[in-house]
Amino acid sequence: MAELNTGDGGGGKGGKVRSKKQNSKVDLTAMVDLAFLLITFFMLTTSLSKPQSMDLSLPDKDPDTKAKDETKVDENRTMTVMLGADNKMIYYMGLLASPIAGPKDITYGKDGIRRELLSRKKSVLAYSAAKGKPKNGIIVIIKPTKKSNYRNLVDILDEMAITGVETYAIVPEFTPEETKLIDKKQE
Repeated sequence: MAELNTGDGGGGKGGKVRSKKQNSKVDLTAMVDLAFLLITFFMLTTSLSKPQSMDLSLPDKDPDTKAKDETKVDENRTMTVMLGADNKMIYYMGLLASPIAGPKDITYGKDGIRRELLSRKKSVLAYSAAKGKPKNGIIVIIKPTKKSNYRNLVDILDEMAITGVETYAIVPEFTPEETKLIDKKQE
């Protein structure tokens, strides 16, 4: 009898021999570990790199109270600091027409404005205590010129925080005498 060719290579049992397909499972443990490491890394770095800022209280811009409230301040408690170009700074105590101290050039840092602020703060507290108001401290008026830079303003605000001066104001307005003084010092 004749054999039938089944195409399987001669065994006669029918069909091709195929390899079994195995279920391929990917182990995701390492990927999950990496994801948690990245999450914790970014949470840590963002919490460490929070920007530091200083609280700054500004008055309300109410048009009704404009130029109505002229507050009189004791000139013995007032220190005016004018910020000029090229990191120059001039200060005086009291009124410019009759200053208690100054006007003097002074530098930034612990041997300049910080030392002066601390000594003036102490003398003003002694003055206020003698008048029966021991909580009245020094009042610093900061006057940045258009030629001063932003870093100078930040530096003087830092000095206010370091020395513990609680009452200060940023006033970008100059009297004609102050303008002459700052222009004369910068020449």
